[in-house]
Amino acid sequence: MHPNPTRRHFLSSLALGALSARAQESPSPTFPPTRVITRGPGFHWFGYYDKFQFDPTNRFVLSNKVNFEHRSPVAEDVIEVGMVDIQEGDKWIPLGKSSAWNWQQGCMLQWIPGTESKLIWNDREKDKFVSHILDVKTGEKQTLPAPIYALAPNGKEAVSCDFARVADCRPGYGYAGIRDRFFDDIAPAGSGITHVNLETGAEKLIISHEQLSKTGVVMENHADSKHHAYHLLVAPDGKRFILLHRWTQPKGGHLTRLITANMDGSDLRIVIPNGYASHFIWRDATHILSQAKDWLGNKEWGDFLFEDKDSGIVSEIGHGVLDNGGHLTYLRNNEWILNDTYPKGVRRLQTPHLYHIATGRRIDLVYFPQPPEYKGEWRVDNHPRSSRDERWVCIDATAGSQGRQLHLIDIQGLLG
Repeated sequence: MHPNPTRRHFLSSLALGALSARAQESPSPTFPPTRVITRGPGFHWFGYYDKFQFDPTNRFVLSNKVNFEHRSPVAEDVIEVGMVDIQEGDKWIPLGKSSAWNWQQGCMLQWIPGTESKLIWNDREKDKFVSHILDVKTGEKQTLPAPIYALAPNGKEAVSCDFARVADCRPGYGYAGIRDRFFDDIAPAGSGITHVNLETGAEKLIISHEQLSKTGVVMENHADSKHHAYHLLVAPDGKRFILLHRWTQPKGGHLTRLITANMDGSDLRIVIPNGYASHFIWRDATHILSQAKDWLGNKEWGDFLFEDKDSGIVSEIGHGVLDNGGHLTYLRNNEWILNDTYPKGVRRLQTPHLYHIATGRRIDLVYFPQPPEYKGEWRVDNHPRSSRDERWVCIDATAGSQGRQLHLIDIQGLLG
């Protein structure tokens, strides 16, 4: 049992109702302790699964806060960014605001690697996207003239994308307020992936959309296919990064290639070339776990381990057990995978879970029902995120009448 007095904030009543209903169908599962650590007024969420949400002490948990749900953000919508002190009654500590955000990834709020108390988030100032660096101990704040996407482990550099173009090509992942300056260009040479120096703020285009459209075989590349790139993640050794190259299709949707490159944009490798790539994570500096389709004779989506090279397939992981649509993180020296599911079944249950690679054992952590009004762009994906010491898992989920809020799961002892 967790000794913290704030454990009185248990699962939302809605989630408990789902557990009860589930128990009527099968033997009641035993779940680890879970509590809601944010509450109204206002709705809270963090966003993606591949960033530092917990500070190095594992005490402060970052979050975004907004006063509405169930619609797309517009340029005038401003969110608050802050952190929760899980050792002081889950106290909310406001830190700043942002006018550059979306439901899936917030404003890229995250702790900067290699620092004790510095964090960064994106914002919009007039007609330009920027990023702010704040030291929560000293209050010192610095604004960089460029937004960020993924930080390098050295905490001194980042890679970024054209958020205005992403907003046009993939609503829900870009930012409102600035029109794509290359709106009428199918594959612009003047935008793409940029490198950002976090010390000087210097931004440099390193891979253009035009370059991506002409690299390798781009299947079903139609005359009106718009090319865009985002979903970036730097490797654990800081030498290379992943990007998803996507291009729209005439009847809607898009195809996707997973590509890696050096931090200066050189040495592009098309790891998944067939147009079907999705959620991914680096296992180590030379291997990537990614959801993909039509590999190793499996025509459906699955979780596959790839080498960081052209078409570098290694093996499928957890077929039929590890969910093939969730958001992946390695834990405990790459022995375990933390994952989740999209809403499933009549009650639209989401299930964060652990998967032990050596034995194929899956441990479900909790069932969270997602009400049907949470759909499309403003759905609430769990995006499970681990604390630095791998004691806690924090997820975004609905909490009854409180709407989207942060939930904290105590996984102490489960990893063995």
